[in-house]
Amino acid sequence: MNEKNYIRYRRLKAFGNRLAFYLCRLFPIREKRICITTFEGKGGFGCNPKYIVEELHRRHPDYEFIWLVKDDAKNFPEYIRKAPYTLWGRAYWMSTSKVWIDNYRTHFGSVKRKGQHYLNTNHYTEAIKCTGLWRGKGFSKMAYMVSKADSDNMDALVIDSRWCEIVMPKAMLFAGAMLKTGAPRCDILYGDRSAARRRIREKHGLPQDAYIVMYAPTFREGAKNGKRSVYSEVWSLDFVRLLEALEAKFGGTWYLCLRVHPQLAPTFQQYKNEALAGRIFDESQADDMYEVLAGMDFYITDYSSAIFEAGFAGIPAFIYADDIAQYAHDRGALMWNLATDPHECVGSNKAVTPQFDLILPFSVTSDNEELLEKLQQFDPAAYRQTMNKFTEAIGLVFDGKASARVAEEIERCMGE
Repeated sequence: MNEKNYIRYRRLKAFGNRLAFYLCRLFPIREKRICITTFEGKGGFGCNPKYIVEELHRRHPDYEFIWLVKDDAKNFPEYIRKAPYTLWGRAYWMSTSKVWIDNYRTHFGSVKRKGQHYLNTNHYTEAIKCTGLWRGKGFSKMAYMVSKADSDNMDALVIDSRWCEIVMPKAMLFAGAMLKTGAPRCDILYGDRSAARRRIREKHGLPQDAYIVMYAPTFREGAKNGKRSVYSEVWSLDFVRLLEALEAKFGGTWYLCLRVHPQLAPTFQQYKNEALAGRIFDESQADDMYEVLAGMDFYITDYSSAIFEAGFAGIPAFIYADDIAQYAHDRGALMWNLATDPHECVGSNKAVTPQFDLILPFSVTSDNEELLEKLQQFDPAAYRQTMNKFTEAIGLVFDGKASARVAEEIERCMGE
């Protein structure tokens, strides 16, 4: 199916979606009902919506929460009702809810009624990858149509910084209200993280004094003949040498937590290395990455935006990317000049954020030797100072109170 025919097909499906939504207007809006979706129904109880819903339930036990999922095996608290992420599941539950909460985008063809409110929490804030119109030619016509339809429904977007105020209008195709509350999912990263550290070690049978490094390569998705699929190259990071280097630098016993896209989890199950026996575990299927991240001591990724949030929490974070030039070309553009600037001084992409003159606050490496060298040179005090300057420069809101602020906004919507 070529692009023209694929767009025609998607428009036809969207028309069918709209009809279902209009038919469901026969049912009244329930004034205390909230409908939640994460990652187009593929996500579970996690990301920003989790922390907002927990706060709302604490304040209002009488609120009704409907969470749309594709996988009925997903686990939720007893006060949340699971509903199928199907055409009629979306049409009925969304059409009868006072508020929608989504961290990605609503299904193409979703129609909001008068008196309803749609809050998008997004699933990233500061980023390395360009998204939306910042991708240039890499942003397809179909992607534009879906994003524009979603933003037209949206009433407000949750952000955490001045940086987002500048970037998000083109990234999300949204010029409406932005709630600079901070990211609710980052509340768990603020302040004392000892409870989260204890939980992850108990879960995997590790000593409480164990140290853990998370390796979380970015979500990657491509399309062929209109069909999207998740993909990953073979990992080139030497896990054994990484753990040895961390122990030599910081002391103690180190373990590796792997977090890849859930669809790539079988790749981990096939990974065999006797040298890592008992020292590597998988959290790819966890619905809430941030509950896991809060228990980490070190973080490594290629292009995942979670590196910024790890940094905000004071967790040492490194970029390990062995395909920077190719990835920048395939992506269309990056938010940072990773492909052109020296690794020691990677600046922000001025075409995206001319208002800022920023230096990426993380060590950038492209092979194992460079990674181990930068790790040996790592200075915790200098890292804290760099992160403090960076967060001040971007106007970050990170104080553990984001969930409460967003809950207050939803309370206002529910009361209208």
